[in-house]
Amino acid sequence: MLSLRPISRMNHFKHFQSAALYLRRYIEAEDYQGYDPYDALNGWFPFRLFGKWGPVIAIQVMKRLPINLRPLLGIQKQTNAKALGLLLEAYALWHQMAPEPALEATCHQLFQRLMKCQSKGYSGICWGYPFHWASPLKYLPAHTPNIVATAFAARGIETYYQSFQKPEALEALCAIVPFVLNDLEREETESGCFISYTPVEKDCCYNASLLAGEILARAGALKKQSEWLEIARQTVEFVVAQQQPDGCWNYSKNLETGKERVQIDFHQGYVIDSIRLIADRGGWKNPAWEKAVEKGASFYRKEQFFEDGRSLWRIPTVWPLEIHNQSQGILTFVHLDQLDSSYSAFANTIGKWTIAHMRHPRKGYFFYRKLSWYTNKIPFMRWSQAWMLLSLVHLMVHAKNSES
Repeated sequence: MLSLRPISRMNHFKHFQSAALYLRRYIEAEDYQGYDPYDALNGWFPFRLFGKWGPVIAIQVMKRLPINLRPLLGIQKQTNAKALGLLLEAYALWHQMAPEPALEATCHQLFQRLMKCQSKGYSGICWGYPFHWASPLKYLPAHTPNIVATAFAARGIETYYQSFQKPEALEALCAIVPFVLNDLEREETESGCFISYTPVEKDCCYNASLLAGEILARAGALKKQSEWLEIARQTVEFVVAQQQPDGCWNYSKNLETGKERVQIDFHQGYVIDSIRLIADRGGWKNPAWEKAVEKGASFYRKEQFFEDGRSLWRIPTVWPLEIHNQSQGILTFVHLDQLDSSYSAFANTIGKWTIAHMRHPRKGYFFYRKLSWYTNKIPFMRWSQAWMLLSLVHLMVHAKNSES
């Protein structure tokens, strides 16, 4: 077995390529399926018999346990639409950079699997998670569609279309739009508009609203639909207006009280990426948006990350070190190269630290969390492996472009 330890003189491309190849081998061996941090309610134990708090506590305990009890509870590895979307984007980008038949075949397979696991009974194509989810306020059955899973599926589909020009991919991307416009509540405000997270209720989550805007911008740009693009623009206007003076965004706003939920983590990267994507697809050069991105990126870099590439969990809490924070940091900063080349250099730093400290030394998959006294090594497919493969591919693309 080859060693996965980083080679100090290896250039960035070869270093990230090596990690990506091992991870790709692991993902394919698992047939793109896996456990999830939030799948506690998919087993045989009837947590709902303990009232509304039973399922909530079960999810929170299970995602924190470093020992995987899922097989004992009858929880099986599953195909997750969001993971498929992330992997489709990663494989399609990899094929754009270095075409090979195996990558192309996998892209076609992932697209077909993604189309087969969509949620049924809505105005347009949409996706949810293959597990039940509970909070103190609501219980969502498995496959209830949400804008986050749907948006990342859309990202993968758009990249797949860009790579292979398959008409069915463009058709699928545009078929998501009716779900956004008809099944999700939208509210116009003085500063713009926001779009709800799920069809279940009206709410205001900043990053989720922008992800809905992303879908409209992606499809609108390809189909030259000004109405879709205009709604996408309004989602950016609304979220930019919610930015705090220091550059951060809180997570959401309670529509009854107006109070914001303060949760600053990888979602800061989501917001930055979405603003830039929508601006790009719409061809907008908006100084207010650009200033918001600059302030947001500066805050994200200075407050969320240590100099060695480690991320805080949620500002200002350090532990646990979370793989999704690491992967999102890579993605956001590698895309900010045109704003400041030091950001893409820092993406390399995050990537190298993550490979050195959060990867299985033989199998190549990435760990979920590191705490001060133990590491949760459960190899979640959606939360860890799909995000890290996408991050590594973007690092490879940037490194190759920088060397050419």
